[in-house]
Amino acid sequence: MLKEKPSFFGKFSTDQDAKPSQFSQSPQQPVSMPVYADDEQVQMPVSQMAQPAPQSTWEPDAEVADAEGQLTIDVYQTENDIVIKSTIAGVKPENLDVGINNDMLTIKGERSSEEEVSEENYYYQECYWGPFSRSVVLPTDVITDKIDATLKNGILTVRLPKADTTKTKKIQVRGF
Repeated sequence: MLKEKPSFFGKFSTDQDAKPSQFSQSPQQPVSMPVYADDEQVQMPVSQMAQPAPQSTWEPDAEVADAEGQLTIDVYQTENDIVIKSTIAGVKPENLDVGINNDMLTIKGERSSEEEVSEENYYYQECYWGPFSRSVVLPTDVITDKIDATLKNGILTVRLPKADTTKTKKIQVRGF
């Protein structure tokens, strides 16, 4: 006679012939599952296992409401440039501020909604409206006078020409 392999549900019950419809937690026969701790299998009643946390009703406070959004960016290099790209749909070029300070590039702006919609009328609200910024530490020195920023079809592209750090500049020493 061939030995029949226990069903998936049978592995977790004390009765090997148990069917899913027979899974009831009665006080006489508690359901347990194998739990592994320090490479040793221990049986733990399902009722003692961690239960999922209840749904929270989180609401932003005033400090979070005043926070800026953060842009998503791609940063890559070509032979001559460091290139930063970001999707900034719905923002006019005059509402963007791109600046560089030492080795950090900062992009700031604001996306404003064209119409006012009250909170209770939204089904979904996934788009970010309001001020945003993003700062990026540059991986190499760049020539700041030749930085080029363009906005086309909602994509901001900033090209930063790499400074040639392999050239050695001779500095003349003056004597007094």
